[in-house]
Amino acid sequence: MEVQSILSPRRVLCGAQGGSKKRALETLAHHIAADIPTLNADELFSSLIARERLGSTGIGKGIAIPHCRLANCSGTLGALITLQDPIDFDAIDGEPVDIIFALLVPDEANDEHLQTLAGLAEKFSNPGYLAELRRADNNQALFDAAVGTTTVTP
Repeated sequence: MEVQSILSPRRVLCGAQGGSKKRALETLAHHIAADIPTLNADELFSSLIARERLGSTGIGKGIAIPHCRLANCSGTLGALITLQDPIDFDAIDGEPVDIIFALLVPDEANDEHLQTLAGLAEKFSNPGYLAELRRADNNQALFDAAVGTTTVTP
């Protein structure tokens, strides 16, 4: 899975204030809408919250991958935030979440949606990848770590 195909430097946010799951998703929705003017932050937030009501997207190890389908989404989009302080996200392992990768897909993108989610879950299962994301201390460093352009130092 090539993260750079769905993520842009404008859709990463390093060290965001979380507070709660709801607040983190609201921050994420507003951050995405600021980059994609055709998306409404309130509608996006509502879609992400509606998906969370079906079951938590906290996949464990401090990671959540909230996702939703949108009628006015022209292609698969991603956004990544790290939180200053981990938050309860009702993750499957009960651990707090500090890395959130949102995935937005067009309504009709069924297979692509599932394949992208599986690819992200696989990427986030790599401890080295997670360490690079958590080591990032600014938006550009977070983007570079996410797309794999950082230099790993021992």
